[in-house]
Amino acid sequence: MSYAFITGASSGIGRCYATELAKRGYNIIAVSNQTEELESTAEMLRNQYGVMAHTIDIDLTARDAAEKLYRRCTDSGWEVEILICNAGMLLFSTLAATDPKRLEAIIDLHCTTTTLLCRYFGNDMKQRRKGRILLMSSSTAWMPYPTISHYSATKSYIKSFASALWYELRPYNVSVTAIFPGAVDTPFYRLDDKLRRRFVRLGIMTPADKIARRGVKAMMRGRRRLVPGIFTKLVVAICAIIPARLFYPLLRIGPIRRLLERV
Repeated sequence: MSYAFITGASSGIGRCYATELAKRGYNIIAVSNQTEELESTAEMLRNQYGVMAHTIDIDLTARDAAEKLYRRCTDSGWEVEILICNAGMLLFSTLAATDPKRLEAIIDLHCTTTTLLCRYFGNDMKQRRKGRILLMSSSTAWMPYPTISHYSATKSYIKSFASALWYELRPYNVSVTAIFPGAVDTPFYRLDDKLRRRFVRLGIMTPADKIARRGVKAMMRGRRRLVPGIFTKLVVAICAIIPARLFYPLLRIGPIRRLLERV
């Protein structure tokens, strides 16, 4: 039986991805380390869409997480037709002020686990000559971004990795799609409701369900890349053509400099 395998499926964009694919009739393997939220997501999918929904509670930052997940699926007879590597970790902090253990976790989650999941499940897709992979990068992959240098660098890795993997798997009828969202409307930003709604109206922030809908549509069409939202497209375009050295004067502006000195 075929499944869509989604990391970070317990909340945010990951939960929305699970919902979008369940609407299309896909059975779901939901992966996260948020036990209660994960079970709530699976129950919702079963009740509302009548699909099979399995949960795997695991720490995705562990070096052996990908292998354990692959073994669990193969031992259970769950054939992964769609792989969505969505789980992410964002921490605002200058590199010098960041706990090394947190750095290791971010790098392992975004780079190591993502790469190995693509290796294990991607090889099976290649052998079957059928499958779809969706990788969540970020608009920060296109720009230097002080205070999240570690985060944006790992998202840049995903950008490059997804592009190369697309070429490798395309001859075997396996698509690879990279998504580059900007700011997402989630509680993480701790904005008041009025300001949040204003940012959404202006296109500065995008609702998670809208990103998931566009992401699934792009994946199903076999697109290589998607930058959702006009504002995000504009930011990415500007950052892609402006030399990094031109950003430096912005960092010397008083409020920005003081912010960087605090984090």
